[in-house]
Amino acid sequence: MQAIILAAGMGKRLGELTKSNTKCMIEVGGKTLIARLLHQLDTYHLSRVVMVIGYKANELKNYLQTLDIQTPIDFVENSVFDKTNNIYSLYLAKDYLTCEDTLLFESDIIMEDAVIDKLVKHPYPNLALVDKYENWMDGTVVTIDDDNRILRFIPNNQFRYEEIPTYYKTVNVYKFSREFSTALYVPFLEAYCKALGKNEYYEQVLRVITMVDNSEMRALPLEGEQWYEIDDIQDLDIAESIFTDGSYDLLSSRYGGYWRYPHLLDFCYLVNPYFPNQRLRDELSANFERLLTEYPSGQRINNLLAAKDFGLKQDYVAVGNGAAELIKALAEQMLGKVGVVRPTFEEYPNRFMSEQLVTYTTKAPDFHYTADDLMNFFADKDIWSLVLINPDNPSGNYIPYKDCLRLIEWCQKKDIVLILDESFIDFSTEHPTFLDNILLQQYDKLVVVKSISKSYGVPGLRLGVLATSNRLLMTNLRRALAIWNINSFGEFFLQILGKYEKSYQQAMNAFREEKERFIKQLNSISYLRVLPSEANYVLCEVKAPHTPRELAVRLLKDSKILIKDCTKKCDGSYIRLAVRDTKDNDQLIAALNGL
Repeated sequence: MQAIILAAGMGKRLGELTKSNTKCMIEVGGKTLIARLLHQLDTYHLSRVVMVIGYKANELKNYLQTLDIQTPIDFVENSVFDKTNNIYSLYLAKDYLTCEDTLLFESDIIMEDAVIDKLVKHPYPNLALVDKYENWMDGTVVTIDDDNRILRFIPNNQFRYEEIPTYYKTVNVYKFSREFSTALYVPFLEAYCKALGKNEYYEQVLRVITMVDNSEMRALPLEGEQWYEIDDIQDLDIAESIFTDGSYDLLSSRYGGYWRYPHLLDFCYLVNPYFPNQRLRDELSANFERLLTEYPSGQRINNLLAAKDFGLKQDYVAVGNGAAELIKALAEQMLGKVGVVRPTFEEYPNRFMSEQLVTYTTKAPDFHYTADDLMNFFADKDIWSLVLINPDNPSGNYIPYKDCLRLIEWCQKKDIVLILDESFIDFSTEHPTFLDNILLQQYDKLVVVKSISKSYGVPGLRLGVLATSNRLLMTNLRRALAIWNINSFGEFFLQILGKYEKSYQQAMNAFREEKERFIKQLNSISYLRVLPSEANYVLCEVKAPHTPRELAVRLLKDSKILIKDCTKKCDGSYIRLAVRDTKDNDQLIAALNGL
C-alpha cells in the first residue's frame, strides 16, 4: 500500500503564514502538518509516499530532507498550481493510483493517529472517511445509508440546513484499491478533467461514480476521533487547542465558544441545564429572521422590559450586554477603595486598580465566611464600596437573606456602596432576590447585579441587569452604556420571558433535585472532598494520588470533558465542577471513577 498527499496549493487564506512556506509547513504545537502526517504514515511501512507539490516546491523538498522519514518519497510537480485545483493535482498522479492500493490525503488535514488507524485496518478496500456534519465544517457533504453506502454528494446549491442531521462531511481522507482506481476512478478522473477542466475538486469524480454504481465506494464514519482541516488562521487557532500538549490551557483561555468543539463536554462554564424549555426556544426560532434583520430598541425600552420582568421601577434598572458590561461600567464609577473577598469571581477585582483593592481572604474551612466576618474586617478600612457575590464563585459560599439585610444596613450607615451580585442566587435552597423596589428605595447604597446568562441558561444572548435607586450612579452608568447595547434576540427574550415564569420555577426545582443526586455521587469518589455549595457548581478538594492539573488535563484528553482547575484561584488543590443534567453528570462521574 502507498499514500498520495496533495500539497500543491498556495494556502492564500492563511495570509502571511504561507508567504514563504507551503500550507503543509504550517506548525501546530511546534510541529508542521506534513512532518506530523509523514511520521504517522511511517509506522505503517508503506511502499512509498507520493507527494504532489507545486507552490514553494523547492522549499518543501528541502524541508522534507531534514525529516527522519524512512518511507521513500516520490514527487509529482503541478507547475500550474495557481491555475488549477486538486482534481488536476490528483490527475497528475493517476499512474500511481493504478499501481497499488492507495491512501489519499490532503496536506492541510491534522488528525489523531486513531483516524488513520481506523482507515488502514478496516477490511473494506474502498472507503471515504466521513464525520457527522458540524457547523465548522466546509466542503464536500454526503448522505449515507445504514450499510454506509454513499447515497448522494450534496452540491452547495442543494445544501439544506433542515437536513443537517442526515449529513456527513468527508474528511478528505480516502482508501482506494488498485482495482477500483484502475477500473473506475482513473478513467472517470481523466474524462472529467478533459470534459470540465482542471479547476475542479476530485470529489466530483466520486460523485459521478456513485451516481453510476454506488456499490464500490463506502463511507467509514468516525466515532469521536479528532481531526481538523486548516484553511485560515481561525482554523489554525482551533487546531492548536485540540492537538497540542497545552490543549487545556488553550481551551480555557478562549473563555467560551465551545460550540466550535462539538464533542467537548463543558463542566467549566456555569449555565442552567434545565432552562430555557423547548417552547421558548421554538418561539425564538420562529422569530429568527425578523430579529436578525431589524434593529433592537434603544436602552430606554430594554430597561423597561427588564423592569417588567423583575417587578422593578424603570428608573432603577439598566440592562447590559451580559453582566460583564455592567460590571465594567459600574467599576468606572467607583473612585475610592473597593473591598473584595477572595477567592471570588475575578471579573470584579480585575476591573479596579490594584491600589484600590482591599482584600478579605477567608481562612475558614471550605472558604466559608459570614456577614459578620465582612463587617468586622472592613469596619476600619475606609472603603468606598464593597463587592459581595452571593453565592460566591468558586466556593459556593452563601450568606442567608436575613444576614445580607444586616450587611446592607451596615453599608448604608457606613456610607459604603454595596455591590451585591446575585447571579447564582436562584440556584440556592433559599433563593431570595434583592431585586426589590422597597429594598432598593430604602437603601440607595445598594447596587444589585444579576447575570441572565447563568440562571436562565442563555449565555449566547449576553444579558445582565443592574438595579439601584441611586440616581446619580444610575445616570452615570447609563451614559457609559451604548444606546444599542443589546441585540434584538436579547430584547425579544426579555419581552417573552414573563410567559415562562412557571417553567422557570419547574426548571429550578429539577436542577436542585439533580444537584443533590450529583453531589452524592461525587462524595463517593475517594480522592475528592466536596465542599458545600448553594450555586450551580461545586468546589472539590483533590487528594492524592491526583492533582487538579492532572485531573483537568486527563479528563480533557481521555473523555473530552473540560473542568476548571482552581489551583491559582484557591489556596490548595481544588477543581470546580458545574452541575449539568443527569446524562452529562453521569458521564463525568464515570470518567472520574475511571481515573
